[in-house]
Amino acid sequence: MTKHLLIVDGMALLFRSFFASAAMNQFIRLEDGTPTNGVQGFARHVLTAQHLMQPTHIAVCWDMGMHTFRNDLFDGYKANRPAPPEEMVPQFDLAKEVSAMLGWTNFGITGIEADDLIGSMVKKWQHDAQMTVISGDKDLLQILNPSTTIAFTKKGYTEYDVYTLERFRKEYGIEPEQFAHVKAFMGDTSDGYPGVKGIGPKTALKLIQDFNSVEGVLEALPTLKAGQRIKIGENEDMLKLSYQLAQIHCEAPIEKQLDELIVPADYTQHLEQLHERGFRLIVKHAKSLGL
Repeated sequence: MTKHLLIVDGMALLFRSFFASAAMNQFIRLEDGTPTNGVQGFARHVLTAQHLMQPTHIAVCWDMGMHTFRNDLFDGYKANRPAPPEEMVPQFDLAKEVSAMLGWTNFGITGIEADDLIGSMVKKWQHDAQMTVISGDKDLLQILNPSTTIAFTKKGYTEYDVYTLERFRKEYGIEPEQFAHVKAFMGDTSDGYPGVKGIGPKTALKLIQDFNSVEGVLEALPTLKAGQRIKIGENEDMLKLSYQLAQIHCEAPIEKQLDELIVPADYTQHLEQLHERGFRLIVKHAKSLGL
């Protein structure tokens, strides 16, 4: 049977679930008052994905704290992000706990972002399994390959915007690894790096289609329109730094073997444990899916 690994960007689903319900003050507290709306939404999302996508293996990747090697490269990296709401804070550890209770394998390394862990898994196991990555982060387009599909969250627990290597090539006209070069020019407001001021997504993509890479554009600088030449020339250092920040690093140590990530064959005991802890919405949802 073909192995199918579902790789989940845990923090992306946790934040998404938190804000979807926090807007209506639905924090779904445990008996001791701990809010669990993000945690329960995250677990229900992954259970639904498992039901829809039928993976044989599951890995959940987490960011571990705010500071990563990218902050050492650039002080402003993600500096514009507000602190998480107080109801969110206890849910970071709780989400990992619930994930483990459900029999899923958590991955998180201090100083390394979840994106880099995901990229490292994709590189490590690209010849051993079909892989589906669930995230909301477009940066991950750069790790697409023939055995990897990326499912971007869209609506609720069931709708995704799915990218294959073929779709990416058709839409962008470049190879996935060139996507970081595009990001270097256009920057990323949510990650807090500017790229080249005055160059938007369309121009950034056209430059990489024409010249292949940041270096290729810089070599061709004398042939560009005056406006572009000036913008790029004035921001050359930030352009090179933005490329370093945009690039997913696929060298993180993945200590587990693929077959340690097998999906539980039977969730009965896992659900009993969750029920005892008060996570009744997760239990009810799992049962509604026939797990």
